[in-house]
Amino acid sequence: MRFSANISTLFKEAPFLERFALAARSGFSAVEFWWPDEDLAAVRDAVRDAGLHVALFNFNGGDLPAGDRGLLSNPATEQQFRENVPIALKLAQDLSCDRLNLLVGRRVEAIPLAEQLDLACRNVRWAADEAARAGMTVLVEAMNTKDLGGYLLDTTAAATAFMRQVGRSNVAYQYDVYHMQRMEGDLVTSLRAKMPQIGHIQIADSPGRGEPGSGEIRYPYVLSEIDALGYAGYVGLEYNPISSTEESLRWLPRQLRGQDVRIDQLEL
Repeated sequence: MRFSANISTLFKEAPFLERFALAARSGFSAVEFWWPDEDLAAVRDAVRDAGLHVALFNFNGGDLPAGDRGLLSNPATEQQFRENVPIALKLAQDLSCDRLNLLVGRRVEAIPLAEQLDLACRNVRWAADEAARAGMTVLVEAMNTKDLGGYLLDTTAAATAFMRQVGRSNVAYQYDVYHMQRMEGDLVTSLRAKMPQIGHIQIADSPGRGEPGSGEIRYPYVLSEIDALGYAGYVGLEYNPISSTEESLRWLPRQLRGQDVRIDQLEL
């Protein structure tokens, strides 16, 4: 099992561009992040200077602090999304990153739900076709509506049904353990059922979205099952540290952060 540090939630003790170096010094060989607001040339330089692999990043999801979670299902922001896709794909090519996550958006009450989902489907299909030309995979994820009311895909069933509607072989499911614990529970059952469609996994504990071991999820069991199911991708650490980032990483020994890890090596 391999872990990547999500530097949009970790190493927030420093400005974003400095977090790549902090992740590398902390022992990580791979990172992931949300769409950066920083100059993209500076992002490229920071990744290369740190010698990191980028496992994943998000297409532009809008103003996340203001509550946006995607631009592609709202006619008012659809063009902004479409303008971002080629920019994001070029960044991915420059960083040798082959996976990009798409946030599908929140409910717009003025638009019929079926119409909004159809718009989302068309735009994900278009983005997937653009990504396929570069050999890249597009991911969609489900998010819990307790934290994010009105997010269009809120369960594993909703996300995978949406993927079937999109109908593209390079669209995969990003399974976020935190969101699915909050939304539906029964994590191992859903992981077993959906593993063939999963292209990336992210973790945080519930209910506080802190580090593994800070909440109710039995992570030794969940991670062991992910490993037993043959998952070969990265597990992204997308959590909010309860104290400092380094303190929150005590469960993952520094010497193991940049390599394949056995579950019995973790201090959970």
